Amino acid sequence: MGRFGDSAELEGALLFLVSDKAASFITGVTLPVDGGFSAYSGV
Repeated sequence: MGRFGDSAELEGALLFLVSDKAASFITGVTLPVDGGFSAYSGV
């Protein structure tokens, strides 16, 4: 994306993880919040 991320952009991931409905079945996960870098680079 040509820029560094901002801490406010973590809000969506945080809200997902603290939501009882959205993340009630999550017991352990690595949630990459990297602007799509890992998907683009094939990691």
